[in-house]
Amino acid sequence: MPTPPGSGGLVRGRIPELSGIEFTGHESVKDYAATLRGLFRDLAFEVEFGRGELYEVLTRQQGHPLLMGIDVRIRARRVCKRLDRLSALMGGGVTEAVAFYREFRLQFAPALQPEKKRPDPRAFKWDD
Repeated sequence: MPTPPGSGGLVRGRIPELSGIEFTGHESVKDYAATLRGLFRDLAFEVEFGRGELYEVLTRQQGHPLLMGIDVRIRARRVCKRLDRLSALMGGGVTEAVAFYREFRLQFAPALQPEKKRPDPRAFKWDD
């Protein structure tokens, strides 16, 4: 497998927090969903924060002298709108990570909590 550019020759997992989780049971799926939710939440916050910083930097640029910076603000808003969308999509990823775990529990609840055997009504009861 070729090494990705900029990795310094090291081959690594893309997201070590997620790639290190082996699916061995209910707890591992729960950990995977919680880690996934946390990563999306952190990414959404970081993109939103970066959008604010980028907007401030871009609006300080020189625009057309007769437009008094309106053109720069419009262009900066158009660029940062993409980061707004990305942040909203990351927020959707948080929701989907929770929905993933909920769906797992719904579909595999019988396997997670097997039904208890009902006592045989014809069985003799010694303690009556």
